[in-house]
Amino acid sequence: MSDWLIYRGAGAPHDGIEHLPPPPPWRDFDGGPLVAPPAALDPSSERRLGVQHREASHHRPGETERELVNAALYLRRPLLVTGAPGSGKSTLAHSVAYELGLGRVLGWPVVSRSTLRDGLYDYDAIGRLQDLQIARAAPAAAESGAAPGPDPTDEPGGGIGRYIRLGPLGTALLPAARPRVLLVDELDKSDIDLPNDLLNVLEEGEFRIPELERLAGSAPEVEVLSDDGARVTVRDGRVRCRAFPFIVLTSNGERDFPAPLLRRCIHLHIPVPDKERLAAMVRAHFGEGAAERYAAVIDRFLDREPGDVRAVDQLFNAIHLTQRAGWTDEDEEETRRRLTAELMRPLDRTR
Repeated sequence: MSDWLIYRGAGAPHDGIEHLPPPPPWRDFDGGPLVAPPAALDPSSERRLGVQHREASHHRPGETERELVNAALYLRRPLLVTGAPGSGKSTLAHSVAYELGLGRVLGWPVVSRSTLRDGLYDYDAIGRLQDLQIARAAPAAAESGAAPGPDPTDEPGGGIGRYIRLGPLGTALLPAARPRVLLVDELDKSDIDLPNDLLNVLEEGEFRIPELERLAGSAPEVEVLSDDGARVTVRDGRVRCRAFPFIVLTSNGERDFPAPLLRRCIHLHIPVPDKERLAAMVRAHFGEGAAERYAAVIDRFLDREPGDVRAVDQLFNAIHLTQRAGWTDEDEEETRRRLTAELMRPLDRTR
């Protein structure tokens, strides 16, 4: 294994992130104050990687994948990962977080209605207005003998921080000692404007919250809620990273992206998994010897017409059903074959 690799793709945690060299001068950020480290890997990542069954070491990305992941880490650039559905694009983000000990993966599943604001932060103006109205009515309630509630206006900025929650992208850009991992899933599903809207944030590593900027003179530091559920301090209404996050943008290839976005990213294309890669995935989820026991199911998954699209999830479903149903005799063999064929029907066929 080459000594320059920080992420080795070995499926075992190590301290490689501590040896990551300083960023290029044009990607060096100075945000503060530093926030606390994130929570450990959550069950979502463990399910994807097979960590629960101690089989994560079977996830072995190819040489090109390892090299481009490390290029993104070294250069502090987002990684644009393209490939067919089920080829392991999103799993790559979880693998990096697990191996380098970078904590919970922040997830932003993009849909056609997603906007940049959705990823950065949310401000509950209506909730704040309602609470202010309740606080103003408190004196009258106290005269009637009711217990007064908390007054949000007693907090910095009139309590505005209670009504702002950072989104996954906004949380990833908080000033942290180590990079956070952010998965922006299926960017190609977005509105046509979102890829262009991301350009400045990805280049500058920061964003502003106008609602807090207006109060910076009287309340320079305000606590808001992060996507992790923690209270974090925002200074002068600006969030600026210290360690640029490891951002994985995935795409199923349903659209092309503008050249300015491609310029800011490292592009990795993951090909359709071959038999060896599929066998490793099967071992990761079903244990040692599973690839050999279900070799016929893997072969059937790979046996497809040119242009057919299948997702690896379909293979996992077929193997799990075969494993749990306990089909053994000849009469049940036909049932197994028929259901396996239905479960692994090409996604681009409706009949």
